[in-house]
Amino acid sequence: MGKLDGKRALVTGASRGIGKGIALAMARAGADVAIGYRREKDAADGVVAEIEALGHKAVALAADVRDASAVAAMVTGARDAFGGLDVVVANAGVPTRFEPLHEVDDGYFDRVIQIDLYGVFHTLKAAVPILREQGGGVILTVSSIAAEACGANGGPYVAAKAGVNALSKVVAKENARAGVRCNVIAPGLIQTDIADGMMDFHGDAITKSIPLGRIGTPDEVGEMAVYLASDDAAWITGKVFHIDGGQW
Repeated sequence: MGKLDGKRALVTGASRGIGKGIALAMARAGADVAIGYRREKDAADGVVAEIEALGHKAVALAADVRDASAVAAMVTGARDAFGGLDVVVANAGVPTRFEPLHEVDDGYFDRVIQIDLYGVFHTLKAAVPILREQGGGVILTVSSIAAEACGANGGPYVAAKAGVNALSKVVAKENARAGVRCNVIAPGLIQTDIADGMMDFHGDAITKSIPLGRIGTPDEVGEMAVYLASDDAAWITGKVFHIDGGQW
């Protein structure tokens, strides 16, 4: 039996990258999974097909996480598609440009905050009442080791991810007695578009800074998400979990 047999999950930003890795890992563990996406419908439909091939239900739901009403419709749509919702993963986000803070354009800073922080806020706000009404559930947010490492030249992203860590801890405290757990997954360098940008900027030096000597994979992040969403983690809430090869 899988750790998530009978569970119903929503993963935002799941058409590719870390979100896709989490969605597929949860399906392999027994869950039905809703795929949240913004523009890449074909990619989202492809993930749905992979999940259905594993013998589980799946649906693709479009929403721009900057739009609170669209996010609310996505969350309720996932609940309605599966007859309930047990796990919500707020993963959708964008990477950062690499430039010193005094050179960051105001509009760009706002865009990163709107997607990487407000997007999580909108997802939390929509999901919490549903999970509380059902008597419990699990929320996972996806942050980054950057939130604590605070590396140079990534100010908007660092600020947004630090906010995700803080909001998640608040939600954990506010909802623990209602049976809702909330934890943060904070990856290091993972094989995604963000990693490609960082490798272009930093070169091989960033890989050499990882004690385990390589970057991680979306599937590895997915396995951590499965554990945190499962009953094995029933006494864990309000924590930030680094998965980074020992880098931070």
